[in-house]
Amino acid sequence: MPTLAFSPYLPQDAAPAPGGRVHARTLIMIRWVAVAGQLVTLMTLGYLLGFELPMAHALAAVAASVLLNIYAAQRLAHQPFLHNRDAWLYLAYDMLQLTLLLFLTGGLENPFAVLMLAPLLVAASTLSLPAVVGLTGLTIACFTGLSLHALPLPWPGDEGVMLPPLYRLGIWSALVLSAAFIGTYLFQVAERLRSLSDALTASEAALARAQRISAVGALAAAAAHELGSPLGTIAVVAKELARDIPADSPQAEDLQLLQSQVARCRDILAELARHPDEAAGDTFAPLPLAALVETIASPYRKPGIALVIETENEPEEGAPGVRDIPEVIHGLGNILQNAMQFARTTVRVTIDWTPPGVQITVADDGPGFPPGLLSRLGEPYVSGRTSTARQTGGNMGLGVFIAQTLLEKSGAVVSYGNGRQGGAKVAARWKKPNFVL
Repeated sequence: MPTLAFSPYLPQDAAPAPGGRVHARTLIMIRWVAVAGQLVTLMTLGYLLGFELPMAHALAAVAASVLLNIYAAQRLAHQPFLHNRDAWLYLAYDMLQLTLLLFLTGGLENPFAVLMLAPLLVAASTLSLPAVVGLTGLTIACFTGLSLHALPLPWPGDEGVMLPPLYRLGIWSALVLSAAFIGTYLFQVAERLRSLSDALTASEAALARAQRISAVGALAAAAAHELGSPLGTIAVVAKELARDIPADSPQAEDLQLLQSQVARCRDILAELARHPDEAAGDTFAPLPLAALVETIASPYRKPGIALVIETENEPEEGAPGVRDIPEVIHGLGNILQNAMQFARTTVRVTIDWTPPGVQITVADDGPGFPPGLLSRLGEPYVSGRTSTARQTGGNMGLGVFIAQTLLEKSGAVVSYGNGRQGGAKVAARWKKPNFVL
């Protein structure tokens, strides 16, 4: 017969912030729910059903949680998040308080002993590895202590139930193994989700930067185009005035200065029209896909590494023009940069116009992808190259993930492989490319 209630922790409201922080209001709210459940259960069993419980000690344990929660609510009113150390202390207290209640009401024979795993669930999904290991150890220690010594499970009347020692050992083993499994498995799942979230944030930042650069380039080109006409008019008027004013006139020098400044403005606007920005291509005029690929690869060219661009199955009327969009530019840029970094002599880009759509394949003659990692490429923080290259090149395993994320956003399907003669191959295929005009 259960003798206490404890509301399970719900970690979805305590989403981890950077550094393993836990939302303080969530822990406070959950503890209030736990306190209410414990009080209702104790009152029901002790006063309505007539179970002989050490009520004074049990209520004292509940009162301690009430006082702690009041203190926490005041102290954390202006501190929305708890860091690892503080969150661990709060969860460790919950573990110890529940252990005390179970000690007073039958130990591991109490069916509610399984709820001691609840604080561990919160820790494994939100805290750092040392904190999870520490709380897992504390949980196992509490289970062990309760298995060795606890007050008998109270029953109405004079009848009592004593479980066989072997069965109690089985309960202890099941709870300990559950604690170890939850602490290990849930932490790994949460850590993978945190890594994925960080990587998605990095890719979104790269895309936002590309879009800002593209917008600046378009604005600069538009300004150059719109300001060209009024500057031309000013230049014509200044030239006519200079012809009518005598050379020794006081205004002649001012007109010469005006003409020189107009010419300077026209030169600046002409340069902006030719190069709106360093990262974005020509915003208005379409260009061949091969030219776009060469433009994307130009910042990553390395001495001694040849860039070969080939076109296959080009339509009879000629390859259609394409426009540059940030997702394609930065996605292909990351792939080309990776290929240039690891190539020995050549990076070969093949543009295949076989219907439907178009496929771009980037192949290098470097060491290639390790076969064991081919199935995981595209995941965050997984590098497709050797550990030595990662250390020397600063490769954090995000480049491939960001490239795939951006290219998939443009409608591409990305695949990875190794060439027959060695070297890595990355192919991106668009069935309905939105950048083809």
